[in-house]
Amino acid sequence: MSLSNLNVWDYVVNFIDILLVWFVIYKLLTIIRGTKAIQLLKGIFVIVIVKSLSNLFGFNTLGWLMAQVMNWGVLAILVIFQPELRRALEQLGRGKLFTRGSVPEENQQERLVEEILKASTYMAKRRIGALITIEKGTALGDYVETGIPLKSYISSELLINIFIPNTPLHDGAVILQNNQVAAAACYLPLSESPFISKELGTRHRAAIGMSEVTDSITIVVSEETGGISVTKNGELFRDLNQESFRAMLSSELVVENIKTTSSSIWNWRGKKNG
Repeated sequence: MSLSNLNVWDYVVNFIDILLVWFVIYKLLTIIRGTKAIQLLKGIFVIVIVKSLSNLFGFNTLGWLMAQVMNWGVLAILVIFQPELRRALEQLGRGKLFTRGSVPEENQQERLVEEILKASTYMAKRRIGALITIEKGTALGDYVETGIPLKSYISSELLINIFIPNTPLHDGAVILQNNQVAAAACYLPLSESPFISKELGTRHRAAIGMSEVTDSITIVVSEETGGISVTKNGELFRDLNQESFRAMLSSELVVENIKTTSSSIWNWRGKKNG
């Protein structure tokens, strides 16, 4: 093989190597998008930029501080993100590290809205208490693990049956994830806000708490009044009528996911808190 052919082969290998690296980076960004890890990645970028600027302008103390943060940051990451790392290693062992469910299409989301609307209306008329959380951008894997895994097709009949009183799964929340009923009887974080009305019970407080720490939306059916409420971004929308309820679900699920489909992986949306 001539020297020129060898050089061409080296260029081809290097090009393939770069493509593979970019592919791995792209897949990793796709996996962590919408999770707590994306906030960590933003923080790392900020630290690197501050470290570079401190070296450029001669800020020795600030540069030393950023160097210590970077040196000890790896250990902190291992401790803080232990659950996420464990799940990633489990997926790697099953050969599913680079598989991530695609964003549901519009017709699937419209069907989801109709099933939730039908189930909520049925339970509201009969004053059957219910708590349903729908995952959006922020992953809810930690909360899914607190319940009983189902991974079932979403239907109004299944949702109604779960919340029938005195059944094994009725106490707790149902989490909808990747167009499935991921789990039932899940524990949600209770809001500690002192401004919540005393007449609201544990379901409403859990729904508000969930909306304070994630961008999910949570539906509450009151067993006392039969009212349907929705929480998002730390806000509670109480006693919605059927038209308002349908409009809110459609705007949050259908429209939002269409926007997400057309957006770039670099369009990282931050978490909203109430």
